[in-house]
Amino acid sequence: MRKDVKIDTKKMEKEIEKTVRKLTLDEKLAMIHGATLFQSGAVERLGIPAIITSDGPMGVRAEFMSDRWIPAGNNDDMVSYLPSNSALASTWNPKLAHDMGHVLGAEARGRGKDVILAPGINIKRDPKCGRNFEYMSEDPKLAATLAVPFIQGVQENDVAACVKHFAANCQETDRLMVDEEIDDRTLYEIYLPAFKAAVQEGGAYSIMGAYNKINGYHCCENKMLLDGILRMEWGFDGAVISDWGGVHKTKEAAECSMDLEMSVFPDFDDYKLANPLKELVEKGEVSEDRIDAKVRNLLRMMYRLKMIGKHKDSRQSGAYNVPEHREAILKTAEESIILLKNENKTLPLDAKKIKKLVVIGQNAAKVHSDGGGSAEIKSLYEICPLMGLKMYLGGNVQVEYVKGYYVPEKPKTFEQNWQATSLDDLKDTNVGQAVRDEAHEHENHRKGEEERLAKLEKEKVEIHEKNRQLFAQAVEAAKDADAVIFVGGLNHDFDSEGFDRSDMKLPYEQDLLIEELLKVRKDAIITFVGGSPVEMPWRDKAQAILWSYYAGMETGNAFAKVIFGEVNPSGKLAETFPARYEDCATGKNGQFGKWGAIKLEEGLYYGYRHFDRQRITPAFCFGHGLSYTTFEYGNFTLKAEKGKNVKLSFTVKNTGKKAGAEIAQVYIAPISPSVDRPVKELKAYAKVELAAGKSKKVSLTLTQQDFAYFDEHLHDFISDAGDYEILIGASCEDIRLKGIATLA
Repeated sequence: MRKDVKIDTKKMEKEIEKTVRKLTLDEKLAMIHGATLFQSGAVERLGIPAIITSDGPMGVRAEFMSDRWIPAGNNDDMVSYLPSNSALASTWNPKLAHDMGHVLGAEARGRGKDVILAPGINIKRDPKCGRNFEYMSEDPKLAATLAVPFIQGVQENDVAACVKHFAANCQETDRLMVDEEIDDRTLYEIYLPAFKAAVQEGGAYSIMGAYNKINGYHCCENKMLLDGILRMEWGFDGAVISDWGGVHKTKEAAECSMDLEMSVFPDFDDYKLANPLKELVEKGEVSEDRIDAKVRNLLRMMYRLKMIGKHKDSRQSGAYNVPEHREAILKTAEESIILLKNENKTLPLDAKKIKKLVVIGQNAAKVHSDGGGSAEIKSLYEICPLMGLKMYLGGNVQVEYVKGYYVPEKPKTFEQNWQATSLDDLKDTNVGQAVRDEAHEHENHRKGEEERLAKLEKEKVEIHEKNRQLFAQAVEAAKDADAVIFVGGLNHDFDSEGFDRSDMKLPYEQDLLIEELLKVRKDAIITFVGGSPVEMPWRDKAQAILWSYYAGMETGNAFAKVIFGEVNPSGKLAETFPARYEDCATGKNGQFGKWGAIKLEEGLYYGYRHFDRQRITPAFCFGHGLSYTTFEYGNFTLKAEKGKNVKLSFTVKNTGKKAGAEIAQVYIAPISPSVDRPVKELKAYAKVELAAGKSKKVSLTLTQQDFAYFDEHLHDFISDAGDYEILIGASCEDIRLKGIATLA
């Protein structure tokens, strides 16, 4: 039971000032940089504890040694494996976002953590970004509406959500130094809204600065971003924590709102905000007042978490691996699965009619919790799709598993950890100096890419040779089965921190196998587990396509329930699935995955905004997702209140024979805009659960802000008077209702 405690803000600020005056310079410096790989320095003399942090968005990460990226080796750090943020976003369910935040916060507190490095809310600009599985959506409105309850759920456990990565962190290639040229309108309309909501609505206690540069300045040393926008415009008074290794220059980081520097190397006293900062203070080049401001922000977060102060005895204790967490994870996994296609009512399968089920594909039997970079965890358990199917069907059904395609084994080793090696160029280059040795870095990058590509080519030969036999086995097994389920997709050799995907194609020659299977079994159910879109050149031949992001420890159970109709799928895409990569804005302009600098020249026009403007039909559009039932929309009314809001109401009716849930989406389309604007933009949505034959009235309100665009000259959002089309639909392409709202 939570013990709600109201903290007296005035008293807290007075106590903070008293504490700051008592601290020595060395003690202040200890507080603002890492003392271990995951902890800040403590000040035992004054009872100020270390701030203990942990990754990550999909569960609390395993314990590491204090100064090396080697697991501590205990068995007490296994935790619940949560659905990835991409899976969570597919539910379009703010309540589940809160529930997942609460589970993560409770487990972090149960493991003794103060700050959990989540959620990741960066915008999915390009489908090849290696960390897209950790992020929520291509749409800023959807990301914001899910981030806010997630943060609130985390922090009600007296754990700080550290919202990441601020800001515009949209590629892994050259992630430490890539410089992104972004105009203000694009920044404010696309890449900042979810962070603003996290601060002003979610009340986030901490924010993580990103690795990348924006317009020439590293995010962790960026006064415009950290002081001008975050502090002054949004009123943030919490703590800013660097991404691990994100600080490069001592003076720049000292003179902006970067409060706690963390990194991946054990030379803690040599961090930029450690001894190098002390030297600058003693020389008079940096004022000690700058350090005091950082300490205040950290102390304020510690008071709010009840780490210090008179309320510390009432701090939540948390819990991990408890049954109610697993129940919430299962519910989220169930709602995250997306039915992309279902011709001839191929799904759901009738378990009573199946005596032999053939399951094909490596992802049927693979677990994913232990990969992906900093998202990796030690899961208490993980039920793969094959196990879920077997558990669901029991012993009276023969379930035959065939690998289908070959995946080279890559044994995990801790002799050379990816986390440290991924930041080696911090040591190997003159990063942090006035001039960057770009020629040296480009040469190293070129050699590295050549080695990586050569290794991939060698793997492709090995895969092709072994796949011939595996394909034949799969096709033969499929011929006499009562039902065939293919489970393919991606894994964390492709969806991972530290690098981007080289293309949008299915790896391991899966397309070839799917083509062969569909020749002998038109009714083969094609399913995927993965973290980002893939091309599906055979999609017109398949009758049923089911997509699951990394959905957590209960993936297999949720998968089986959807396949056999115990759960009616209700997930919808929170990102566009292009038919081919070349159709994407970044696929056309080439401004993704480049070394050195990229220009976000597409501006507002990426994702569904780009596909709308260019009139390109994707494979599956933003907001798409089918159900085992059907829904009808009607009775649309809208009322525009002069100078205020637009109130909408409409009904959604379940016209099928199964209970189900529909996600009704509201888009705004300016009719005669005074400036260039997207064809339409998502501004509201509602998830409606309905029994068969039942209907429900949905009431939503659009505010003036929903109609606004960012004016770079006024440096503010403004709403033009005029007519706006209000579009309500089952996806961005499946519009069911239309109306006109006139703003005076």
